[in-house]
Order: sequence, then C-alpha cells, then structure tokens
Amino acid sequence: MTLFLSSLFACALLACQYSTEQSRINHNEDQKEVWVYKTNSGTQISTRYSCPQRYARTEEDSLSFAFYLRHLPLKPDSVLVMYYNGETKAKSNVYDAVIDMPISPKDLQQCADAVMRLRGEYLFSVKHYSAIQFRFLGDGQYHSFVTYSNGQYTYPKFRAYMDFVFNYANTASLKKQLKEKAYSEIAIGDVLIQSGQPYGHAVIVVDLCTNNEGQKKYMLAQSYMPAQETQLLLNPENGTVWFTLDKQNETIVTPEWVFTSKDLRTW
Repeated sequence: MTLFLSSLFACALLACQYSTEQSRINHNEDQKEVWVYKTNSGTQISTRYSCPQRYARTEEDSLSFAFYLRHLPLKPDSVLVMYYNGETKAKSNVYDAVIDMPISPKDLQQCADAVMRLRGEYLFSVKHYSAIQFRFLGDGQYHSFVTYSNGQYTYPKFRAYMDFVFNYANTASLKKQLKEKAYSEIAIGDVLIQSGQPYGHAVIVVDLCTNNEGQKKYMLAQSYMPAQETQLLLNPENGTVWFTLDKQNETIVTPEWVFTSKDLRTW
C-alpha cells in the first residue's frame, strides 16, 4: 500500500496593486460610460462586485454550486494572498481579492487543487457526501470521501481527505474527470484547464453576468504554485475582474496563463 501511494504521489507532482479606494471606477472605452463596479464594504463576491453597465447576474438556485461560488466570502480588500508557508504574494496586477478559506501549511493546494477544493467544499456544505470523489493520476480511479471517512462526516475529516486528494490528483487527472463543454455555453462552476508536461493550469468560473443580447461576462478564480490561497483574477485587458466571452477570439488571457476556448470543461 505504501509503495502504491508513493507511486501515485510521484505522478501527481508532475502537475502546476491596485489601490484600496472605497470604489473602483472603470471607463468603458466602447460606450464612453463610467461604471462603479466595486465596493470594499462587500464581504462576498456578490456584494463586493457589480456587473458592467446593462448586464445583470444570472439567476441561480440557492442550493446550486453556482450560488455557492457567487457567495464565496472574501478577505478585506487590502489583504494579500498568503502562501502555504505564511509568506505573501504581491498583487502585481494578478488578483483583486482573496477568498476567505484557510489552506493547509503544506505545499499542496495549487491550481487544480483549489478547483477541487471548491467543488468539495460545496458538496460537503449541502451534505452530498457520496458525490465527493476525485480521480487520481496514478491509477486512474476515483477515490471517494465516503470511503476515506469511514462514516466520520466531520469537517476536519473532510479537510484531511482533500489534502489526501491533493497529493495524488493534478490538472491531468482533473481534466480527465471533467466533461468537454462549448465555450459559448460557459456558466458558473465551469473550469478552464490545460494539462501539460510537466505542468498545467486550471481556473474556475465563480460569477457570471449577461445582457439582453445574450452576451456574457464572467469572473475567474485560481490558486497557483507554490500552494497559495484562492484569488479572484484581474483581466489584463481591462483591469477589472470581468472577462468577456468573445466568440471571435479563441484566446482567454489571464495574468499567469493563456487558455483557449477549447479548454472549457464542466462537472
């Protein structure tokens, strides 16, 4: 058993400022409008950020994964992302906010791990314990929380299970677990993911706005290497947290990775 887990672990290792004024103002170059899109008093994604002009948030069921992600708690605006070892990551135009979710003091929760963590946290919160399972890289099998917990459905046991998963799963195994999806149908909870040699990357959609013409803007969150807290990404093209679904452009440029529209996956 020890040799088996060691083999899996070796495979998994192959995986991945802005100021703090009271509100942020964005100038829409196309429509020549001024849009106040951020208030630092908001403690969740849904209350800190507003949609662009003439866009509105999609309606989501209160028990859905989408609703859970949109209402993720945020740390105060001035707080920097913390690495697993207690050091901090300067914003440097990478992120705009930090999701308030403690991480392990081990170099475990990297990019794909943060995506799996959010999915697991949601399923645990609604007590869908049997649905908490992730594919491992080494054996290609799913390993479930139910089996790991042996009937102990406590939060500490869940956290231990997620650290166990982080040791043996990565972007490659997560990509195989997820299903392909058309970029035009992007929704909250979907994942942009690439598996590479030796590294890949994954980010997750945590909010979405649409307008009357059916156009979409979405928000992305990530962790990175080394292990660090999950963060809301800034769009390098407009300096806000909103990315635009552009059917004419297959490239999605994030601060630390470039994806294509073919990289979209869902659960």
